[in-house]
Amino acid sequence: MTKGLDDFSLDLFSLKGKVAMVTGGDKGLGQAYTIALAKAGADIFVCTHSDRNWEEIRELVEKEGRKIAFTKAELSEKEEAKKAVGECIKAYGKIDILVNNAGTIRRAPLLEYDDKDWEDVININLNAVYYLSQVAAKKMVEQGSGKIINIASMLSFQGGKFVPPYTASKHGVAGITKAFANELADKNIQTNAIAPGYIKTENTAPIRADEKRNQEILSRIPAGKWGEINDLMGTIVFLASRASDYVNGHILAVDGGWLVR
Repeated sequence: MTKGLDDFSLDLFSLKGKVAMVTGGDKGLGQAYTIALAKAGADIFVCTHSDRNWEEIRELVEKEGRKIAFTKAELSEKEEAKKAVGECIKAYGKIDILVNNAGTIRRAPLLEYDDKDWEDVININLNAVYYLSQVAAKKMVEQGSGKIINIASMLSFQGGKFVPPYTASKHGVAGITKAFANELADKNIQTNAIAPGYIKTENTAPIRADEKRNQEILSRIPAGKWGEINDLMGTIVFLASRASDYVNGHILAVDGGWLVR
């Protein structure tokens, strides 16, 4: 028998005993990532800029028999990032998994784009990812292991329209992912990213309701359909688990084939 085959087990996908910090983990796709990680066995630390959805996500996580704690922070400020990681360590004693999910998008034609909107999107989508990842990585190095999972986009690969800072920030997220992977891989820390395609969420409901735009999108997706939220849940568990220990610096597109057409 080939060496190593006996070492494989579905236990490699288990997150029992792990602590996962998820930014923006109380709503939308962030909520799906949080629930997936909890279902796989992780205790959860959610970092958000508001507390409006805390009780909802608390109930969902505790239903899985896992612990959950929260903090509010503006992660585009480094001291706030330090504070957030510190509170996770205080609550659980460690941080095994960081999911940089929090983000924003603001739409306007390039020639009319407001400087404040540019700065806000870059701060939340890119600077916060860098600050929080750097702070968390220092703790992971001390622990001897860790997983950093960034949320990229189809616009990590393409230009898009009416969203210049979003495109710039998501290209940056892909770059940060690769840069961190280069420096942290030999410290047993894996850094990867998920690039969601067109997924059925509350945010995409207006696009799906626009018959013309909806058909344009569907015609470009080889799978011929929009993705479901649960299409991303297995992906986050894989990248957070020991099953992906030799995956590093990869941007994993979950897009029904959008990028290959």
